[in-house]
Amino acid sequence: MTNETRNEVLLEGTILETPVLSHENHGARFYRFPLQVPRLSGQVDLLPVLLAEPMLPKVDAGETVRIQGQLRSFNNRSGIGSRLVLTVYAQEIEPGLEETVNQILLSGALCKPPIFRRTPLGRSICDLMLAVPRRYGRADYLPVIAWGQLAVRAGRLQVGDPLSLEGRVQSRTYRKVTDAGTEERTAYEVSMMHMLDTESV
Repeated sequence: MTNETRNEVLLEGTILETPVLSHENHGARFYRFPLQVPRLSGQVDLLPVLLAEPMLPKVDAGETVRIQGQLRSFNNRSGIGSRLVLTVYAQEIEPGLEETVNQILLSGALCKPPIFRRTPLGRSICDLMLAVPRRYGRADYLPVIAWGQLAVRAGRLQVGDPLSLEGRVQSRTYRKVTDAGTEERTAYEVSMMHMLDTESV
């Protein structure tokens, strides 16, 4: 299996809100906005997008755009919401082509043991955590979910095993019980469609 690192996202969707300032890093400003990406099933994924300030003129609320970039993770130290925060980092933004596109290609290594289980209806499901190296010794830690026969194969992997996959980025809402009551939260993950270069699996 190749050891090449890969983290490529291609999305087309509608910008739901005007970008707002997210943070500053080394004097550069970054902005975020939610992107509504339709599924073929008719459902939609609401995905957070981060972009650098020079790209703001390409972004208007209500517009359909095509975004190329990477799926990034960082640790949320606020104590509110998920500890691991995922966002799509936009590297290129162009006008949309009126196509349904949600694709991600990842290559990395498993950093936690797979969690294999079956749904109440008997369908196989496997949760994975993939570490995808980034420059400067950093890495993105990306949750991956696999179903059916892919889940069975993924469940045989061990920590440290390389994994290359093709899938899509999805959002899902869930209810979290806290001291203040029940909150509705959104989680983001990669739904694996194909396992690539799997001769060693």
